[in-house]
Amino acid sequence: MAKIELKNIVKRFKDETVIPSLNLTIRDGSFTVLVGPSGCGKSTTLRMIAGLEKQSSGDIWIGDKLVNDTAPGMRDVAMVFQNYALYPTMTVRDNIEFGLKNRKVPKPEREALVKEISEIVGLTPYLDKKPQTLSGGQRQRVALARAMVKKPKVFILDEPLSNLDAKLRSQMRTELIQLHQRLGTTFVYVTHDQVEAMSMGDEIVVMNKGVIQQQDAPMTLYEEPKNLFAAQFIGSPAMNVFPYHAGLGLVPNVEGDIAHVGFRPEHVRFGEARGEEGLALAGEIVTRESLGAETIYQIRTEAGSLFAKTFLAPVEQSSRAAMFVPQERLYFFGADGQRLYAKEPVRPLTAVGGV
Repeated sequence: MAKIELKNIVKRFKDETVIPSLNLTIRDGSFTVLVGPSGCGKSTTLRMIAGLEKQSSGDIWIGDKLVNDTAPGMRDVAMVFQNYALYPTMTVRDNIEFGLKNRKVPKPEREALVKEISEIVGLTPYLDKKPQTLSGGQRQRVALARAMVKKPKVFILDEPLSNLDAKLRSQMRTELIQLHQRLGTTFVYVTHDQVEAMSMGDEIVVMNKGVIQQQDAPMTLYEEPKNLFAAQFIGSPAMNVFPYHAGLGLVPNVEGDIAHVGFRPEHVRFGEARGEEGLALAGEIVTRESLGAETIYQIRTEAGSLFAKTFLAPVEQSSRAAMFVPQERLYFFGADGQRLYAKEPVRPLTAVGGV
C-alpha cells in the first residue's frame, strides 16, 4: 500500500496547458475516484502517476519515494485500461503470468501466484481458454488478475468498465469494491460516470479543466457541494439551479451576494407551502418518468425547466403542480460559482467579570 502525493503538477501539450497547477493527496489504502467531463484532465493525471506521461513540472511521490524520473515498470503500480489489452493468442493463464515471466519469477512461484489470484477473481475454470472465448466481464477479470499478480502498492484503473453493458457494469462494480476490501491496496479509479464514482469510491475528486473542484467523501460531496460545478455534476437528475432574484420571496441568511439558488430534485414537496420559510413555485408538468420505486417529473416554471423526484405515489395526472422546497434544503451560490454559507449567529456580549 502507498500514499500518493502530487505537488504543484503542471502538464502542457505543446502550447496547451491541460493541468495548470494540481495538488492532490490520495490516502494510503483508499479507493479514490477521479471524476469529471471528457477533457477535464483525469486520465492525464492517472497516466502521470503511472509514469506513462511526464509532467511538465512538479513532483510525484508514491509512498516515501519521489518518482519523477522513475520508469513506469519500477513504480510498483499496476494499471488496468478500458480495452484490457489481452494477448489473443495466449491462454488466460499465459496472459496472467506474462509479466511474471518477463521479471524472471521462478516457475513454482508463478504457478502459486496464478492459482491464488485466479481463485480470488473466479477465473480458475477458464485458465486454459483463449480471451476471445470469454465474456466481457471475464476478460475484465483477466486484466485485473494480470495486474494483481504483481502485488503492486497501487492499482490504477482507467474507465475499466466502460465497454460493458449496464447489468455487467453493476456486477463488476460490486466485485471491484469487494476486491479492494480484500486487498487493502490503494486504488485510483478514473470515470466520467458519476454513478460509478458515488457507488465505488470512499473519496471522490471532481475535476474540471485540470482543476480540482472538490475532494470529499461521496455523501459529503452530494450534500455539501462547494461550488456550482460540483453541485450540478453529482446527482441524477442534476441539482436544479437558476438565477436568484427578489421575486422568489426568499429571505436567505447567507454571507455574500447571491447569484444563483439551487435544490435537489428529491427535496421538492408537491403542494402549497404550510406557513414555512422556503421556495414556493408552480408550473406545468411536461414529462413523468416512472422508474418503479421513484417518479421523476420535468416541470416548466417561471424559474425555468426544473426536475422533481418523489418516492411516493405518483402525483395526479394533472398538467399543473404546486411545489415547495424548505429553506434548509436550498443552496445559494455567488457570481463566481462558489457556495455561500449561512451567516454566523450574533453572539451576545459578555460583561467583564461575568455580570
